[in-house]
Amino acid sequence: MDMRFISTKIQGALDYLVGLALILAPMLFGFQDIGGAAVYVPVVLGAALIVYSLLTQYEWGVFKLLSMTYHLALNAAVGVLLVLSPFLFGFVNEAPNAWVPHVVVGIIMIIVVLFSQTTTFSNTSEA
Repeated sequence: MDMRFISTKIQGALDYLVGLALILAPMLFGFQDIGGAAVYVPVVLGAALIVYSLLTQYEWGVFKLLSMTYHLALNAAVGVLLVLSPFLFGFVNEAPNAWVPHVVVGIIMIIVVLFSQTTTFSNTSEA
C-alpha cells in the first residue's frame, strides 16, 4: 500500500507557504535580534525553497526544470539542515523561540516528504 497521499498540488502550496514562513520566522518568533545563523538559516533556506519550487515540474512550478523526486530530495535536505542547524551553528543554547521553530519545521518537512507523491495528477493520468 502506497503511503504517499500528499498530492503534488498540495505539496506545491506547502512549499511556498513554508518558504515564506521561514523567511518571516525571525520576526514571527521574535529572534531577529539574536542575529547570526539563527536568523540567516531560515531566511536563506526559505528563499531557496521558493526558488527551487519555481523550478519544479509540478502544478506550482513556473520553469519546470527539476523533477519532483529531486525537489523532494531538496526538501528533505532542507528539513535535515533545519533540524541540525541549532546544534551545528551553536544557537541551541539561546531561548527556545530561537531554535525550536527550526527543529519543528525541519521535522515536519521530512515527514511531508515521506508522504508526498512524486508525480503530478496530469502525469499519472497519461500512464
